[in-house]
Amino acid sequence: MIEIFVNLKRFDVPREMGGVCHYQNSKEWMDWIIETSVQKNLGTLKNTEVTFLIPEGLIISAHEKLSSFPAEKTKSVHIGCQGVYREDVTKGGNFGAFTTNRPAAAAKNLGCTWAIIGHSEEIKDKLETMSIYDPEILQDQEKRNKAKGAIYSIVRQEVLCALRTNLNVLLCLGETAEERGDGSLDEQHANVKKVLKRQLEETLRDFKDDYPQNRLVLAYEPLWAIGPGKTPPEPDYISFVASYIKESFRELYGSEVSVVYGGGLKEENAESIAQIKAIGGGLVALTRFTGEIGFYPDDLEKIIKNYESVN
Repeated sequence: MIEIFVNLKRFDVPREMGGVCHYQNSKEWMDWIIETSVQKNLGTLKNTEVTFLIPEGLIISAHEKLSSFPAEKTKSVHIGCQGVYREDVTKGGNFGAFTTNRPAAAAKNLGCTWAIIGHSEEIKDKLETMSIYDPEILQDQEKRNKAKGAIYSIVRQEVLCALRTNLNVLLCLGETAEERGDGSLDEQHANVKKVLKRQLEETLRDFKDDYPQNRLVLAYEPLWAIGPGKTPPEPDYISFVASYIKESFRELYGSEVSVVYGGGLKEENAESIAQIKAIGGGLVALTRFTGEIGFYPDDLEKIIKNYESVN
């Protein structure tokens, strides 16, 4: 099964306000994305699942639009949220004191079946928040390492909340340029293994005991290669990392897990990514990077066709 995730980030902000949305009304934009995707038969793909990860204010719109079509036309399209809070609503416990935060129960009730957790932008936000208290976190490697340990603990709580609410989880992990290091290829590989092993151990502790594997997908984000002007990793490097993630997960939790490429699946790289045996899909954000940049369902269709052409 190929798993394609579409992270719509804050693409709902109109261009005149500094965003990349070519609609003034974000609800109309969301309706257009879902309707066009269904019209292009993305909901009837046989071997590919497509999950839209949507800003909270548009989840209901997306769910309602998707539900307006016959079930047989939408079976391979799913709705997800962009993260959940580290605590949740519980019967006999906290019934809703979560101002500004999105508990997993709320996401589930809005119509989500997936949540993306631990995305690099989430980790960056948490690290910067901690640095307001102690600015040395951003300069001192030892302090930053300890701060990341605290962040991984928070991510773990988020994962557990999502799983307990029966949300599927796309968990992101990956290494920074600093963590990878500047040594030889063998030294870099050793560093990357250490970083990824720690992330798997600290963000998924207790996973083996309580939850089935098939509600979890791991997204590999090479943080050093994400962003304008950055050079993406070669397929051999992605293969090495994805294979190691799968091997480590098997060793730690005794089961198989699907790994997708989270560094940006595009029309240009979809075929080469699809040829990597250890990779089972990818994470899409922008689909157009020049001219009228933004996300377009027509381009998503091309990405999926390119990926499927290899399989």
